[in-house]
Amino acid sequence: MSCESEKCTFRDLVQVVALLRQKCPWDREQTHQSLKKHLIEEAYEVLEAIDEGDDTKLKEELGDLLLQPVFHARIAEERGAFGIDDVIDALVKKLIERHPHVFGDADSKEVLESWERKKLKGRESVLDGIPKHLPALKRSQKLQDRASAVGFDFENIAQVFEKISEEIEELKESIERKDEKNIKHEVGDILTAVVELARFLGVDAEEALQEANERFIRRFRYLEKKAKEKGKSLESMSLKEMDELWLEAKGVVG
Repeated sequence: MSCESEKCTFRDLVQVVALLRQKCPWDREQTHQSLKKHLIEEAYEVLEAIDEGDDTKLKEELGDLLLQPVFHARIAEERGAFGIDDVIDALVKKLIERHPHVFGDADSKEVLESWERKKLKGRESVLDGIPKHLPALKRSQKLQDRASAVGFDFENIAQVFEKISEEIEELKESIERKDEKNIKHEVGDILTAVVELARFLGVDAEEALQEANERFIRRFRYLEKKAKEKGKSLESMSLKEMDELWLEAKGVVG
């Protein structure tokens, strides 16, 4: 099979996926469940390409991500549930409905108020609708945002710091009691309180930790490089020596 025009189209993609489902053993075996991990991985690879500012890589990764909904829609179509055209139809109608200030005569304020009402309609809890598979920090921040929207929140940042201190003390007590179950519980409470602090400061907790991870990688690789230049392995170095290189790394690689 080849594209009918010089540049392949979305319809060509749909046809290729249909053919793969018929003739490729691996593709035939896939299910919604088996593809879940690929969907998440592809989404993260798109984020990485965005962070790197690499347009060529971004184009490729967006293509890999686009394959996922087309693949899922094909599987659904085979069992008579829906096809990719139904997915597109529902999406376009939803976009039009959510933007009456563009496709109708409502103003932006009315749209926002209407959208908030629609989100809450039919929900048993204001916390409903937050995906459980989100990264834990991001999910925590969204949960706290929802709770804050109905008034369940700290009044000021001083109270947040007080809560963090309180949770740390409770963790210390659990450690002293050697209560392993509660240690895990208290560590979770500390993380939740730190996410609350990030929210108060207008910081995305997930992005902040990702950036911290990258800083750690840069600094640790610098430490490894300098140790090698000294003819040493990290295992043979004292903690003091490594700390000195770590402080040096903070000034050199950020």
